[in-house]
Amino acid sequence: MTRSLQWIGVAALLLVPFAGLGNYPLHLIILCLLWGFVYTGWALMGRLGLTSLGHGAFLGIGAYVVVMGWNHFNLSPWFGIPIALALTAVVALLIGYPCFRLKIVGHYFALVTMALSEVARMIIVALRDQTGGSLGATPSTALADTSWSLVALQFSSKVVWFYIILAFWLAGLWVWTRVDRSMARLALEAISQEEEAAASIGIGVTRLKLGITVVSALMTCMGGVLYAQYQQYVNPESVAGITVSLQMVFGAIAGGMFVRLGPTVGAVFTLLLAETLRLRLGHDIHGLDVMIYGLLLVLFIIFMPKGILGELTRLWEKRHRAKPSPAAA
Repeated sequence: MTRSLQWIGVAALLLVPFAGLGNYPLHLIILCLLWGFVYTGWALMGRLGLTSLGHGAFLGIGAYVVVMGWNHFNLSPWFGIPIALALTAVVALLIGYPCFRLKIVGHYFALVTMALSEVARMIIVALRDQTGGSLGATPSTALADTSWSLVALQFSSKVVWFYIILAFWLAGLWVWTRVDRSMARLALEAISQEEEAAASIGIGVTRLKLGITVVSALMTCMGGVLYAQYQQYVNPESVAGITVSLQMVFGAIAGGMFVRLGPTVGAVFTLLLAETLRLRLGHDIHGLDVMIYGLLLVLFIIFMPKGILGELTRLWEKRHRAKPSPAAA
């Protein structure tokens, strides 16, 4: 029954562009799927006790490497994407290996990764002659005489982008499912509870932590690539730094990082919240969105640690356990 519902849900999503919603609602759905993919990547680490505040760096690497490669070297995104993924893997290993070897865990690990996120943002700003600095950059258009360019991975149709990002979102859910059903998840949960005890029974602590960190970082990097190519504009505030990192943490926790669709629910929640704040308050109060994200994050951690979807799932299961079966009646 569950598998049937999954296929029905996928079929319904495939028909969304034909529902006559208009460009703006379709744009919001695309962003929900895109950020749902990114938040799912972060949740792979977060749900296993590895709280990273540095994923903004990986998002920024994906966005800026592809855009700068195209703008300055006429390098197609088809070649820029492997370079961005390789650089992301190297950065993840350089940060993760010493932290895991030296047993830097908990809030200390979060502080290290937060520093990485801010360093990435500051590098982008400092290289203003190449990156545009805080003003951001726009990929050179290849759509002057056509509506799409496969070489530049640029498409004017939102329908095309919907199906591209939908495919990556489904792939992200598949990765999440594979990790959730693997023995590595059980080992990582044991490590998060008692690292010394896990190591004493032969679990490769450093290797497993590095593995899940690299997978999570690569998914986030790919999310940065998709964001840059879809939005056709990047700036350090939107794809790097502590702000976007906190947005990932808040989205995953708010939706429910222990449930497969939880990060996507968190993406819908954060996007609707951001759009509401933008329409109601505009940009008159600088930093208001970050302050509200932080406040809501604290409230979710205290009162709803399983997130929106996690709490709904718990209530649904509790209701069905309490309901007597016909045979028992």
